[in-house]
Amino acid sequence: MNIIRRLLLLFVLPLAACVVTTHDIGLDLGAAPQEPKKLVIAHRGASGYLPEHTLAAKAMAYAQGADYIEQDLVLTKDDQLVVLHDRHLDTVTNVAELFPDRSRDDGRYYVIDFTLEEIRSLSVSERFEMKDGVRLPVFEDRFPIGKSSFRVHTLAEEIELIQGLNVSTGKTVGIYPEIKSPQFHRDEGKDIASAALSVLLHYGYDDKSDTVFFQCFDADELRRVHGELMPQMGMTLKLVQLMSTEKQYLWMLSAQGMQRVSVYADGIGPSALLLIARESTASTFKGTRLVEFAHKAGLQVHPYTFRRERDQMPPFAEDYDDFLRIFFERVNVDGVFTDFPDLTVDFLEREQ
Repeated sequence: MNIIRRLLLLFVLPLAACVVTTHDIGLDLGAAPQEPKKLVIAHRGASGYLPEHTLAAKAMAYAQGADYIEQDLVLTKDDQLVVLHDRHLDTVTNVAELFPDRSRDDGRYYVIDFTLEEIRSLSVSERFEMKDGVRLPVFEDRFPIGKSSFRVHTLAEEIELIQGLNVSTGKTVGIYPEIKSPQFHRDEGKDIASAALSVLLHYGYDDKSDTVFFQCFDADELRRVHGELMPQMGMTLKLVQLMSTEKQYLWMLSAQGMQRVSVYADGIGPSALLLIARESTASTFKGTRLVEFAHKAGLQVHPYTFRRERDQMPPFAEDYDDFLRIFFERVNVDGVFTDFPDLTVDFLEREQ
């Protein structure tokens, strides 16, 4: 055997075999990295179908495939964290009928003035406005007011529901709590941030790797959670700075603002209105640079609130799918808060 044939046998053929083996086992060294999953966050549960923040709405959101389910939190008179969007009871319950003499001077009924036992006695309904003594639903085509039976529940009860479903289904659906009005609670002698973190810690949520985002509109309070409360409790949760169109959030809208937010937060939850230029139309769409600034600062972007009602969408969106397409594809957000988790999950499954 000549020297060239020996070299082929010793070196070239084994290398060729390695190449074939690599192909056979399916390695693709040139494959592009997979895009992060876009998140569907159930806004107050499946609130497009059932009264907001009821356990029924949360179970439905879970079944519809939401990645995270939101919990708005307020404290009762006896220091129990209940899941309600407002610090008032009179827009979603029959409190005025059962406790007519318990309103404050402004005519509102505050959660913090009632014990958990008293609040459990209330019936919860679709959100309404009073006109001439009649309850009128905020959204006409949603669950009828006064039908079926719904109650207020605690944060602990909701966590146990979601964790229990995670066990029985094998899924890993997360939670997305928001502490409401921390300064109001502080003025009333209560620390809602500490109370909420304590419950989360009790149920095993203590690290950035856990399926939880902790959100708040109050930047000072979120800084306190990041720099004081979590270190004291040995926690490192993902924090989200909520943002509305009010003037107090203007400083956040620049690249420098997003860098400042990134010091204490992992994401932002802006009003969807902050992400589209006011002059935008279907033919001249223009986004703001907030998502660009946020992503450059390492922040996720989860805008609110995505609803299928015509008056809840930009006028140039053709339908709910188009509404989602604008934000997921053109604005490039990382997830959305939606009253309709099923429609949003279905959209993402079809588009991605």
